[in-house]
Amino acid sequence: MTHPDPALTSPMVHGIFDPGTSTITHVVHGGPGTPCAIIDSVLDYDPKSGRTATVAADRVVDYVRANDLRTAWILETHAHADHLSAAPYLKRQLGGRIAIGDQITRVQKVFKGIFNLEPEFRPDGLQFDTLFADGASLALGSLVGEVMAVPGHTPACVAYRFGDAVFVGDTLFMPDVGTARCDFPGGDARTLYASIRRLLTLPPQTRLFMCHDYPPPTRGVVFETTVAEQRARNIHVHDGVSPEAFVQMRTRRDATLEMPVLILPAVQVNIRAGALPPPEANGTSYLKIPLNAL
Repeated sequence: MTHPDPALTSPMVHGIFDPGTSTITHVVHGGPGTPCAIIDSVLDYDPKSGRTATVAADRVVDYVRANDLRTAWILETHAHADHLSAAPYLKRQLGGRIAIGDQITRVQKVFKGIFNLEPEFRPDGLQFDTLFADGASLALGSLVGEVMAVPGHTPACVAYRFGDAVFVGDTLFMPDVGTARCDFPGGDARTLYASIRRLLTLPPQTRLFMCHDYPPPTRGVVFETTVAEQRARNIHVHDGVSPEAFVQMRTRRDATLEMPVLILPAVQVNIRAGALPPPEANGTSYLKIPLNAL
């Protein structure tokens, strides 16, 4: 697909930060009354009680309704390990199609085994309304988006490009934070490096929107940067960093990281497109905690 000239299309982007998971949910649209896409939504989850809530998602609902937006898409950049998706709730409230990259089937196959999920769970991606191949296009009225495969953090990571705005998921963080980890099942640092370089060949003024921010003490939360800023200042992958140096850094750094607090509940929900596991005979849904598996 030919990239649209970023100078010709600059959509509106509204980011909603969830402090509990450091996640930014983005709503992209062409202005009031137009179709929109919601990217990387959050369902509140309390790991101590097992309770869910929709506080974060309701902030998205409020914004969409206040601006008379028509929800066309509820997009996931990947099956997140640090928060549960609110996609089914948002679909019930606002409509739209839930979509993710087509390599989600690879992630589903791995985690169906890790969680020993019920036989009825099929790792075919059909829990989602739409699976996008690399290069697929999606429309928001007059805005035409492009799906960019950016594996490495997980095999199924994608970025979404609408004009001069690109939503990169966990592939990149702000320049002073760096890049995503690659030690989850199916992750690969050399593949991530190639994905990042693909993003950083876009025009320098292209806006990049982060899915997370983990700010140092010297600044507040920020989630928008540019290709030029990333190439000049990203502490892990600025221009001049070789693939070998990146792989060495990322491998060494990943070995020091703890697993995300919500990885076990999050992944088994998110590979179901945000749906909770099917209720058991007593009407209650249960999450599974595999011991000594990760």
